[in-house]
Amino acid sequence: MNNCLFCKIIAGEIPCKKLYEDDDILAFFDIKPAAPVHFLVVPKKHINNLLELDSQDSLLAGRLLYRASELAKEQGCGEKGGRFIINAKSDGGQTVDHLHIHFIGGRSLRPKLASIFLG
Repeated sequence: MNNCLFCKIIAGEIPCKKLYEDDDILAFFDIKPAAPVHFLVVPKKHINNLLELDSQDSLLAGRLLYRASELAKEQGCGEKGGRFIINAKSDGGQTVDHLHIHFIGGRSLRPKLASIFLG
């Protein structure tokens, strides 16, 4: 996708603070963190959102979740946890049309944070 922010980050056209990368996945820290630990995990393949996965993407979706979990533990959130967020489409608060998982943690997260954090 030519205008996709995350595709540009994946292509190296826009810099990011990488946390993890392999052939299929890129994880990087959010530029406007909502908590001390806030990163995104994105597939390198452009998929608009979770509602547009097809059966061929099921393994990739599982790998995204697994990697998000492992990175959360590596960032020190394994014991106390955090919040994994996948927004889908405009009513779900998705602001970048490229499937992505947010992880936020590193402090206690109150329910009001969900209303503040919709991106």
